[in-house]
Amino acid sequence: EPASVTKVMTLLLIMEALDSGRINQEDVVTVSARASGMGGSQVYLKEGEQMTVGELIKCITVVSGNDATVAMAEYLAGSESAFVQQMNQRAQELGMEDTNFVNCTGLPAPGHMTTAYDIALMSRELLTRHPDIKKYTTIWMDTIRNGAFGLSNTNKLIRFYPGATGLKTGFTSGAGYCLSATAQRDGMELIAVTMGCESAKIRNAACKQLLDYGFANYALVSPDLEDVPSVPVVLGKEKTVPLTLGENRQLLVPKAKKAGLTQSVTLEESAAAPVEKGAVLGTLTVKSGGGTLLEIPLSAAKAVEKLTFGDVFLMVLKRAAMAKEDA
Repeated sequence: EPASVTKVMTLLLIMEALDSGRINQEDVVTVSARASGMGGSQVYLKEGEQMTVGELIKCITVVSGNDATVAMAEYLAGSESAFVQQMNQRAQELGMEDTNFVNCTGLPAPGHMTTAYDIALMSRELLTRHPDIKKYTTIWMDTIRNGAFGLSNTNKLIRFYPGATGLKTGFTSGAGYCLSATAQRDGMELIAVTMGCESAKIRNAACKQLLDYGFANYALVSPDLEDVPSVPVVLGKEKTVPLTLGENRQLLVPKAKKAGLTQSVTLEESAAAPVEKGAVLGTLTVKSGGGTLLEIPLSAAKAVEKLTFGDVFLMVLKRAAMAKEDA
C-alpha cells in the first residue's frame, strides 16, 4: 500500500493538464460535498468553497490534502472513479506493471497497491516532464485562505536535507510510513523510495541514506565532441552536412569509473541528398573497460537540398569557364 504517495500520479495528471493548456492555475474549482467529506489529511474544505487550481496543488503537495485531491480529480475528470481510470491507464503507459490504483488519495482500499520501483517511475516522469511541480514540492511553510490557514510540509527533508526537491510522503496504519524523496546536486537528481517503515524518523533516515549513497558514489557524465564531425553529401547543394549529438546525452556512472571512460565516433561514408535535419548519420559510443555504456546518435544539424538539373548545368558552365581561363 502506498498511502498518500499515490498522489504522485494524481499530480502527474494535473501537471499534464496544466502544461497542455487544458486547465490553468487561475481556474476556480468549486468543492463538492464528496470532496469536502474526505477523511485523513485535509485542509477542511467546505462544500461550495472555491479555490484556484494553484491553491489546490499547494494543498496536495505541502500537506497532502485528501479533500483538495478529490476536488481536483473531479474537476479534471468529472468524478474520482473516472480520474482513477486515467491514473491506471497512465501507469500502464509508464510501465508500472505492479500497480493498481483504486482511488486518487491513497486512503486504504482493497487492491490499492504498488511497488517502490513503480513509484520511482511515476516520480521520474513528474519531475523530468513537469519540473514546475518543484515550485510547490519545495514549499516549507505557506498559507491559504488569505493567510488564515497555515500549511507546513509533511516532507521534513525539504528543510533538513541539502538539495531536496520533493516529493511526496504517505502514511496509513496498513501502509506504514512511505516516502518518495528527491534531491538534486551538481546537476544530478536522484529519487529514493521507502515503503512500510515503522516511523517517520526511520522513513526519513532510510531515504537520506539512499540519497547520500547515490550522491557519494555516482556522477553524471555528458559526452562531448571535440571537433564537430561532418558527412559528405552526394548530389547536395552543400558538399557536407555537420552533425550534432542527439538526445540521451547524459550517462550515470560510478565515480570510480569516470576517469576510465573512452569514446569513439562512427560515421556513414556519405549521405544521399536530400538530407533531412535530424537524420541519423553516425554514432558516438562511450565505453568503460571494453564494455559499451552508451550509444548516442549523431544526426544532421541542418537540412541539405538536392541539386537540381539547373544547379548541375550552372556548375558545368562554371567549370568550363574556369578551364578556359586556365588554358
